[in-house]
Amino acid sequence: MAVAWQCTGLRWPDAQGPSVLGWRRGAAVRGSAQAYGAEFGFRAEGERRCVGARGNACPVGAVVPGRSTGARCPECARLDRAHSVAADTIADDPRTYRVYLAWFGPGMVKVGITAEQREAARLREQGAVVFSWLGRGPLMACRRTEELLRSALGVPDRIPYARKRAVRGALPGAAERRAEVAELYGRAVALEGAGWPDSLERLPFEAVDHAGLFGLDGAVEVAWAVTELVAGGAVAGRLVAAAGPDLHLATAADGVVVLDTRLMTGWELVAADPRAGVGVPVADIGGGGVQGGLF
Repeated sequence: MAVAWQCTGLRWPDAQGPSVLGWRRGAAVRGSAQAYGAEFGFRAEGERRCVGARGNACPVGAVVPGRSTGARCPECARLDRAHSVAADTIADDPRTYRVYLAWFGPGMVKVGITAEQREAARLREQGAVVFSWLGRGPLMACRRTEELLRSALGVPDRIPYARKRAVRGALPGAAERRAEVAELYGRAVALEGAGWPDSLERLPFEAVDHAGLFGLDGAVEVAWAVTELVAGGAVAGRLVAAAGPDLHLATAADGVVVLDTRLMTGWELVAADPRAGVGVPVADIGGGGVQGGLF
């Protein structure tokens, strides 16, 4: 009988190394590095259940929707965000933060903040193809800078993953990617003296390009994106790229399929034949429309 594990998500622990899928079965935990060119395959079993919050199991083991990327019931989702910097529920965090500018594709540049101790892990987790630091300082100074760029320059603080995925198949060259971040950096630092917080230290422009790390430095013809897992449904192929939470799997029959690994959490997963292809609902992100059935 196949041994079932639960996926705890995709991490990017090393600026130079591969992504790592986390796994848990009872008290046992492990990680598996995702090497490009390697075969990959699993099958979901049973029902998808809430993963709990902040290290605690869901008290009722609630069943959660297959399309949810959070894999949490409403109560656990509220608990998880109760002490969240992203949700603005912590105003007195004493740590040093950094403001960054991140590029995901042509015309897709956002501003954000991350704890300095995390270095650039947050950028890799979001799938930022290129980024540069803008400044560092206390949390609220970074928040005010983020808001300043939104209000004065119209820079968003969020870009939907669907938009990021849609452009990965044909990214422009490194010089063009860098130039778009540099242009925004110049506009941002021009705001010094016009609302820029005194406690925010400006950092020099330095573009960091993740295209090679993500496996996106060549053409990756993306055809489909998995929209949810289903009991008994397999996802399998050869790993050709990864960015943020996404794995890009080449299949013999259906081209490159993007799997958001956040959809894997909450399921019991067992190994599947890497030649099994994709047997779950998908959406066409190559320009053809939506497929609501199964391959």
